[in-house]
Amino acid sequence: MSTLLEDRTETRSTDEDDKVAHYAESASVTEGYVLGTPVIALCGEIFVPSRDPEKLPVCPICKEIVDALLLGAD
Repeated sequence: MSTLLEDRTETRSTDEDDKVAHYAESASVTEGYVLGTPVIALCGEIFVPSRDPEKLPVCPICKEIVDALLLGAD
C-alpha cells in the first residue's frame, strides 16, 4: 500500500482557539478548496479547507496516525 498524505488544513469551528491543521488525502483537500466540499481527515474530523494550514497547529490525533504509518513503512 502506497499512500502519501501531505496536505494539512483547518477545521471549521465556532471557537477560533479550537482550529487545527488536519492531515487528509491530497486530492480531497484540493477538491475541497476548489469546490468547497467537506473533507474527512485521518482522525475522522470533517472540515472544509479554507485557510493556510501552515499557520495552525497540527491535530495531535492526525499526527499520531501519520507517525504510526511512517514507522510502519520502514
